[in-house]
Amino acid sequence: MNIAMIGSGYVGLVSGACLADFGHRVTCVDVDAQKVAALQSARIPIYEPGLDRLVADNVAADRLFFTTELASAVADAEVVFIAVGTPSRRGDGHADLSFVHAAARSIAGALKDFTVVVTKSTVPLGTGDDVERIMRETNPEADFAVASNPEFLREGAAIDDFKRPDRIVIGAQDERARTVMGEVYRPLYLNQAPILFTTRRTAEVIKYAANAFLATKITFINEVADLCEQAGADVQEVARGIGLDKRIGPKFLNAGPGYGGSCFPKDTLAFVKTAQDLGTPLRLVETTVAVNDQRKRAMARKVVAACGGSVRGKRIAIFGLTFKPNTDDMREAPSIAIIQALLDQGAQITAYDPEGMASARDYFAQIGYAQNAYDAAAEADCVVIVTEWNEFRSLDFERLKEIMATPVLVDLRNIYRPKDVERLGFAYASLGRPNGIE
Repeated sequence: MNIAMIGSGYVGLVSGACLADFGHRVTCVDVDAQKVAALQSARIPIYEPGLDRLVADNVAADRLFFTTELASAVADAEVVFIAVGTPSRRGDGHADLSFVHAAARSIAGALKDFTVVVTKSTVPLGTGDDVERIMRETNPEADFAVASNPEFLREGAAIDDFKRPDRIVIGAQDERARTVMGEVYRPLYLNQAPILFTTRRTAEVIKYAANAFLATKITFINEVADLCEQAGADVQEVARGIGLDKRIGPKFLNAGPGYGGSCFPKDTLAFVKTAQDLGTPLRLVETTVAVNDQRKRAMARKVVAACGGSVRGKRIAIFGLTFKPNTDDMREAPSIAIIQALLDQGAQITAYDPEGMASARDYFAQIGYAQNAYDAAAEADCVVIVTEWNEFRSLDFERLKEIMATPVLVDLRNIYRPKDVERLGFAYASLGRPNGIE
């Protein structure tokens, strides 16, 4: 099939490359000419494991193309995906749909034969209706159907998520659209991926409800971790104990410094705002948003406590900047609030992240950036593990103790066992577990 992907950001690029790998002919459109030129040369603007090879292979096979010319891409397409950004709108927290609406107008003006127009971006309830209205106002003679096909990609594992999904959600009332979308995902029938056909509005709610539920699950275990610290219990054993219950499951039950990234923070906020507008407040989600925001700065207070009650003039090494490993995404990363709070209290910061330091410089020009973890830790009064990159899971503690000014480790991902680290002469603090620093 001929497919146009409007937007070549994270969702559009991963989805387009994967669809091309299924054998479709995919043209990714973006307004950024420099980005398009880079992609045409298989230079990837984001870090996602395996994406560079996937793009290069499909460009070489003449299945994946990049352009700034929306009209020609849409005119040749049987399916057009809208995968533009929907950031939080300044001032009220609603999703900013200006890019979606602009794409709808441009697509409408370029349509020729019957085309299925699909919202792939995360959009609030009723956006599909708005897209259809805008397109019909723009081009009353056009023959098209609007569908919703939300993405459920995890950064760092997006290719596998796309090719081996838990489910594919397609919201469409038009039978022609359902048939076409079934053909788009026909290659996944071999993997027996379930396809759930719903109405457009139902599909839009599914996406927000899924992200809100996962964010709530993360926030729940973080609050349980705080209780465990006061009670002398172990949150990791608690998480295992409740996660073995099949009704709950073990995923998203790792205590940490709070959720971040491009999805959970903006999607939970947008879900809350939509519900408030409809007069049906989602109080659990409202609390989740508030608790998560507070938690990030609370992690800075844990670092201050580990440093004896003050970090003024002290050197703090930050291990990990991105909101999760295997990505270079700094959006809403817990490290941002933690670093800012420590800077506010007079700390000197040196950070290291395998992939995120270029992006981090847009947030913090005033901190130091090291070439590796040990350079960051040199002369440090405290090391703080913020992101659980694999290379932080097997640190040389003898070397760290030798190069640090004071052997203090704050482990915000519970990578290490307290007794093991303390045996090596470190003062150690983690989340929701009994240890030597509280």
